[in-house]
Amino acid sequence: MTPTDKPQSPAASPARREFLRQGGLAAAGALVLAGGLTLVSRRPGAARTPAAAGTQGLPARAYTGPYDTTEPMSALSDITGYNNYYEFGLDKADPARNAGLLKTRPWTVQIGGLVRKQQTIDIDTLQSWFPLEDRLYRMRCVEGWSLVIPWMGFPLAALLRRIEPGSGAKYIQFTSLADPVQMPGVRDPVLDWPYTEALRLDEAMNPLTLLAVGLGGKVLPNQNGAPLRLVVPWKYGFKNIKAITHITLTAEQPRTTWSAAAPGEYGFYANVNPAVDHPRWSQASERRIGELSRRPTLPFNGYSEQVAGLYSRLDLRRNF
Repeated sequence: MTPTDKPQSPAASPARREFLRQGGLAAAGALVLAGGLTLVSRRPGAARTPAAAGTQGLPARAYTGPYDTTEPMSALSDITGYNNYYEFGLDKADPARNAGLLKTRPWTVQIGGLVRKQQTIDIDTLQSWFPLEDRLYRMRCVEGWSLVIPWMGFPLAALLRRIEPGSGAKYIQFTSLADPVQMPGVRDPVLDWPYTEALRLDEAMNPLTLLAVGLGGKVLPNQNGAPLRLVVPWKYGFKNIKAITHITLTAEQPRTTWSAAAPGEYGFYANVNPAVDHPRWSQASERRIGELSRRPTLPFNGYSEQVAGLYSRLDLRRNF
């Protein structure tokens, strides 16, 4: 990875503004990725040939920005077909099978808590506030598997600057949709719905932290968290909450779903740490989906240079 000097954000392109003006995303939730609508990102430049044959089906794009991994992206079928998303079922294939029920338009996000500009905002208006950026990130699941995913979205820091956190705000909490009609897994009390997650405010402001609305240059598939999901690449995948409906600024550390369900297994921080095992899964190595062999897991999932300083005074064995 290259250093994290923050690139300048140009204004949204006329093509992108016209796309949003015409309501081109209105039917996005019903589209599969391969035939879905194309989003216009802020990254121009010559496209490169995808580095792995398994990426067939994704548009050729240049992932050479300051936050991109140089590893080959995972196959589209793995990215969209192998998911943990319990609102749609417990099996890895259930989200792709069941998420077509979810209607992602109309969709609003409620912003509240310790913030100057409390508001309820339509997802397309929210998206239109910021230029979209391509990011090629590693994703590491606490279960010991991993992927490399080409997200498209905007930095969470940009949203926070716009809504202006209050002086007492120290954390940001996210809440997912929990609709048993559209989400059959919500009928199962395997978790205390709705799903919630949270970050410290300095984690949220890190330039790696992304709110994703697309994948591989196309509209985010329902099974991957449409229409809005969090992406925090140095943390385990369960931190990356999907189908966000509420964003709330708080002074105290908020409740998070997995740390409430099993506090001895899932900590608030959930930083990828090969030295601290989960009771059921070693974290020392991982299997990249699509590969047979295992590879060593990197501290902070390979993003130490950008984020280790956030935890310099924290015992990450106790605060896992």
